[in-house]
Amino acid sequence: MKQQQGIKLIAQNRKARHEYTIEESYEAGMVLKGTEVKALRDGRVNIKDGYARIKNGELFLMDVHISPYAFGNRFNHDPLRPRKLLMHGSEIHRLHGKVRERGFALIPLSIYFAHGRVKVSLALAKGKKLYDKRQALKSKEMAKEVQRAQRDRRD
Repeated sequence: MKQQQGIKLIAQNRKARHEYTIEESYEAGMVLKGTEVKALRDGRVNIKDGYARIKNGELFLMDVHISPYAFGNRFNHDPLRPRKLLMHGSEIHRLHGKVRERGFALIPLSIYFAHGRVKVSLALAKGKKLYDKRQALKSKEMAKEVQRAQRDRRD
Protein backbone atom coordinates (compact mmCIF):
# COMPACT_ATOMS: atom_id res chain seq x y z
CA MET A 1 0.00 0.00 0.00
CA LYS A 2 1.41 3.37 -0.97
CA GLN A 3 1.77 6.20 1.52
CA GLN A 4 -1.12 8.39 0.46
CA GLN A 5 -2.30 11.68 1.89
CA GLY A 6 -3.57 11.00 5.43
CA ILE A 7 -2.67 7.28 5.39
CA LYS A 8 0.12 5.84 7.54
CA LEU A 9 0.91 2.13 7.21
CA ILE A 10 1.38 0.36 10.56
CA ALA A 11 1.78 -3.33 9.66
CA GLN A 12 1.57 -5.44 6.54
CA ASN A 13 1.04 -9.18 6.11
CA ARG A 14 3.58 -9.91 3.38
CA LYS A 15 3.16 -13.68 3.45
CA ALA A 16 -0.60 -13.46 2.83
CA ARG A 17 -0.17 -13.06 -0.94
CA HIS A 18 2.21 -16.03 -0.98
CA GLU A 19 0.04 -18.33 1.17
CA TYR A 20 -3.37 -17.36 -0.26
CA THR A 21 -5.05 -16.44 -3.52
CA ILE A 22 -6.72 -13.08 -2.89
CA GLU A 23 -10.25 -12.92 -4.34
CA GLU A 24 -11.50 -9.59 -2.96
CA SER A 25 -10.34 -7.02 -0.42
CA TYR A 26 -12.34 -4.92 2.01
CA GLU A 27 -11.66 -2.10 4.45
CA ALA A 28 -12.96 -2.19 8.02
CA GLY A 29 -12.59 0.01 11.08
CA MET A 30 -11.40 -1.39 14.43
CA VAL A 31 -12.79 -0.95 17.93
CA LEU A 32 -9.75 -0.41 20.17
CA LYS A 33 -8.84 0.66 23.69
CA GLY A 34 -6.65 3.71 24.31
CA THR A 35 -3.43 1.84 25.07
CA GLU A 36 -3.89 -0.27 21.93
CA VAL A 37 -3.95 2.85 19.76
CA LYS A 38 -0.77 4.10 21.42
CA ALA A 39 0.93 0.73 20.87
CA LEU A 40 -0.15 0.85 17.20
CA ARG A 41 1.37 4.32 16.84
CA ASP A 42 4.64 2.72 18.00
CA GLY A 43 4.16 -0.01 15.36
CA ARG A 44 4.01 -2.80 17.93
CA VAL A 45 1.66 -5.22 16.15
CA ASN A 46 1.94 -8.64 14.52
CA ILE A 47 -0.77 -9.65 12.03
CA LYS A 48 0.99 -12.67 10.52
CA ASP A 49 -1.22 -15.27 12.27
CA GLY A 50 -4.39 -13.17 12.25
CA TYR A 51 -7.76 -13.96 10.72
CA ALA A 52 -11.30 -12.59 10.90
CA ARG A 53 -14.37 -14.49 12.08
CA ILE A 54 -18.07 -13.71 11.92
CA LYS A 55 -20.02 -14.35 15.15
CA ASN A 56 -23.69 -13.43 15.58
CA GLY A 57 -23.64 -11.10 12.60
CA GLU A 58 -20.55 -9.21 13.87
CA LEU A 59 -17.02 -9.33 12.51
CA PHE A 60 -14.07 -9.97 14.86
CA LEU A 61 -10.30 -9.92 14.27
CA MET A 62 -8.64 -12.89 15.99
CA ASP A 63 -5.01 -13.74 16.87
CA VAL A 64 -3.60 -10.32 16.04
CA HIS A 65 -0.96 -9.48 18.64
CA ILE A 66 -0.84 -5.84 19.71
CA SER A 67 1.91 -5.55 22.32
CA PRO A 68 1.09 -3.79 25.59
CA TYR A 69 1.94 -0.09 25.62
CA ALA A 70 5.15 0.53 27.58
CA PHE A 71 3.66 3.34 29.72
CA GLY A 72 0.16 1.88 30.04
CA ASN A 73 0.60 0.29 33.52
CA ARG A 74 -2.75 -1.03 34.84
CA PHE A 75 -4.70 0.27 31.83
CA ASN A 76 -2.94 -2.12 29.45
CA HIS A 77 -4.94 -4.58 27.37
CA ASP A 78 -4.75 -8.30 26.62
CA PRO A 79 -2.44 -8.56 23.57
CA LEU A 80 -4.42 -11.31 21.81
CA ARG A 81 -7.98 -10.26 22.65
CA PRO A 82 -10.57 -10.47 19.84
CA ARG A 83 -11.19 -7.03 18.36
CA LYS A 84 -14.48 -6.02 16.80
CA LEU A 85 -14.33 -4.81 13.20
CA LEU A 86 -16.74 -2.22 11.84
CA MET A 87 -18.39 -2.85 8.48
CA HIS A 88 -21.88 -2.36 7.09
CA GLY A 89 -24.30 -5.17 7.94
CA SER A 90 -24.95 -5.96 4.30
CA GLU A 91 -21.20 -6.39 3.66
CA ILE A 92 -20.85 -8.69 6.69
CA HIS A 93 -23.83 -10.72 5.52
CA ARG A 94 -22.34 -11.07 2.02
CA LEU A 95 -18.95 -12.06 3.49
CA HIS A 96 -20.62 -14.62 5.75
CA GLY A 97 -22.12 -16.31 2.70
CA LYS A 98 -18.77 -16.42 0.92
CA VAL A 99 -16.81 -17.63 3.97
CA ARG A 100 -19.22 -20.56 4.35
CA GLU A 101 -18.09 -21.72 0.90
CA ARG A 102 -15.35 -24.28 1.03
CA GLY A 103 -11.80 -22.98 1.37
CA PHE A 104 -12.44 -19.25 1.87
CA ALA A 105 -10.98 -17.30 4.79
CA LEU A 106 -10.83 -13.66 5.89
CA ILE A 107 -7.19 -12.63 6.26
CA PRO A 108 -5.85 -9.20 7.34
CA LEU A 109 -3.53 -7.76 4.70
CA SER A 110 -2.54 -4.57 6.49
CA ILE A 111 -3.35 -2.25 9.39
CA TYR A 112 -3.04 1.48 8.87
CA PHE A 113 -4.14 4.90 10.09
CA ALA A 114 -6.50 6.68 7.69
CA HIS A 115 -7.14 10.27 8.77
CA GLY A 116 -6.55 9.42 12.44
CA ARG A 117 -8.64 6.23 12.47
CA VAL A 118 -7.27 2.68 12.56
CA LYS A 119 -8.35 0.63 9.55
CA VAL A 120 -7.78 -2.98 8.53
CA SER A 121 -7.55 -4.19 4.98
CA LEU A 122 -9.22 -7.64 4.91
CA ALA A 123 -8.97 -10.12 2.07
CA LEU A 124 -11.37 -12.84 1.11
CA ALA A 125 -8.79 -15.49 0.31
CA LYS A 126 -8.46 -19.12 -0.64
CA GLY A 127 -5.45 -21.15 0.55
CA LYS A 128 -2.86 -22.09 -2.04
CA LYS A 129 -1.55 -25.60 -2.48
CA LEU A 130 2.21 -26.24 -2.41
CA TYR A 131 2.41 -26.61 -6.19
CA ASP A 132 0.61 -23.25 -6.63
CA LYS A 133 3.25 -21.57 -4.45
CA ARG A 134 6.06 -23.17 -6.45
CA GLN A 135 4.46 -22.05 -9.71
CA ALA A 136 4.11 -18.47 -8.43
CA LEU A 137 7.77 -18.38 -7.34
CA LYS A 138 8.86 -19.80 -10.70
CA SER A 139 6.92 -17.20 -12.70
CA LYS A 140 8.21 -14.39 -10.46
CA GLU A 141 11.80 -15.60 -10.96
CA MET A 142 11.33 -15.76 -14.74
CA ALA A 143 9.96 -12.21 -14.77
CA LYS A 144 13.04 -11.03 -12.86
CA GLU A 145 15.33 -12.74 -15.37
CA VAL A 146 13.54 -11.08 -18.30
CA GLN A 147 13.84 -7.72 -16.59
CA ARG A 148 17.57 -8.25 -15.96
CA ALA A 149 18.13 -9.26 -19.58
CA GLN A 150 16.33 -6.15 -20.84
CA ARG A 151 18.31 -3.93 -18.48
CA ASP A 152 21.62 -5.51 -19.55
CA ARG A 153 20.68 -5.07 -23.19
CA ARG A 154 20.19 -1.32 -22.74
CA ASP A 155 23.57 -0.89 -21.03
